[in-house]
Amino acid sequence: MNDTYGSDYITITDDDGNEYELEVLNTLEYNGCNYLAVIPADSDDTDPVNLQVCIIKSVEEDGEPILYTVDDEDELSAVNDLLMDSIYADPFEN
Repeated sequence: MNDTYGSDYITITDDDGNEYELEVLNTLEYNGCNYLAVIPADSDDTDPVNLQVCIIKSVEEDGEPILYTVDDEDELSAVNDLLMDSIYADPFEN
């Protein structure tokens, strides 16, 4: 992701062929996999309390990133904790 020029967006296609544009809020690596925190790109809700953030897992298969939902509760909790730590980290802390 390039933070210099603003938000990154991805388009995903579900099993039925429906396309969805998502805004990537943050990415991180955990246990050898990449995870993305995303929201719908067309979200009109600017209230952070109501904002629904989804975490998706990106696994490279045959040189292509494949996106998966995170079904394991322990894995999801660990990734969520890391994302929250990165969001609320003090940028001046060493």
